[in-house]
Amino acid sequence: MRKLAGIAAILPALFVSATLLSPAPASARDAVSYSGEGSPGTIVIRTNQRRLYYIVGGGRAISYPVGVGRAGKQWQGTAFIDGMRLKPAWAPPAEVRRDRPRLPAVIPGGVPGNPMGAAALTLSGGEYAIHGTNAPGSIGGFVSYGCIRMHNADILDLYHRVHFGTPVIVSR
Repeated sequence: MRKLAGIAAILPALFVSATLLSPAPASARDAVSYSGEGSPGTIVIRTNQRRLYYIVGGGRAISYPVGVGRAGKQWQGTAFIDGMRLKPAWAPPAEVRRDRPRLPAVIPGGVPGNPMGAAALTLSGGEYAIHGTNAPGSIGGFVSYGCIRMHNADILDLYHRVHFGTPVIVSR
């Protein structure tokens, strides 16, 4: 009986320790001080930091962790949001199909194998997007063909903050 009482006494401490040591939630955004390029309402992506900043003004931005293009697949420049989709279908671009010819022509939106996740913000001037992912472990890495990956909770948060025409600046 004493053993049970001893175990019962340490269970709350174990629960608190497990809670504090558990992985960060999928929503990893933070409000941060910001002084850099872009004006309020602009998205700035710094690939070397693997961070996306949505500038809110007053020297502040919302910072999100992202996955970015792997070596040789990164790009930089200015674009704008030209499409917004929830649970988007995905048609692999030609370069992806060359590397992975067994992929289907289209993966329907909302299915686990769809790499676009919960939402996508397509960008002008190419085949790139800022989108969710069903592989959250890829966030923070150099992992894509040039798209910007976000946690699904974060892309949904950003999706509701932006609009068609929102400027996007991608820099190293």
